[in-house]
Amino acid sequence: MSSPSWIVNYNIISGALWSFVLVNTLLVAALYSGYEVFDLTSTWNTLIQCCAVVEIYNSAVGNVRSPLVTTVMQVASRLLLVIGIFTILPDSPANAHWSYITMITAWAISEIIRYYYYAVNILSEGNPPAILKWLRYNAFLILYPVGISSECTMIYNSLDEAALAVGEWYKWFLIACLAVYVPGSYVMYTHMLKQRRKENKKQAAKTEKKE
Repeated sequence: MSSPSWIVNYNIISGALWSFVLVNTLLVAALYSGYEVFDLTSTWNTLIQCCAVVEIYNSAVGNVRSPLVTTVMQVASRLLLVIGIFTILPDSPANAHWSYITMITAWAISEIIRYYYYAVNILSEGNPPAILKWLRYNAFLILYPVGISSECTMIYNSLDEAALAVGEWYKWFLIACLAVYVPGSYVMYTHMLKQRRKENKKQAAKTEKKE
């Protein structure tokens, strides 16, 4: 088990990196379009997302309470995009599609909320600001569907390029990945809904106790 200070620093740094991703991507998207947005942002976005492999380690050794299965699923699905599409298929039409911007935006906002919530939750000894707690357990209701649908759109728009640039086998590999997105997304979304219900019950119990 890592010390709380290490975890706090990790979360603050991660939140700052994703804040950079959000600001950089939106600023570039406001000034440029198409492949220019991808060319100017994808390297940073890929590097920062790849750092998420630390999440798997933290979950596996008990540094955090996040379930290992859902952590692996989320990290793997995003690595599929940043490695499988951005890196292996840089000329994919998906990289110039609007779904690239909506996907990165949804990822970034989700991670900014999550990392800062974790950091503040530790520093405040379990009493983070109400607005931050509300965002943690409610923003995903919109951000997850936006992110997941954007990921699916990116993969679908990359199928032809996958066959041309790598081979038919890679196209079918991506199709197989799309096929597991539905059950995978269900697991991720229902996990967050359970966390939300648990938090709501906890808050309701505190309110009743005060009354």
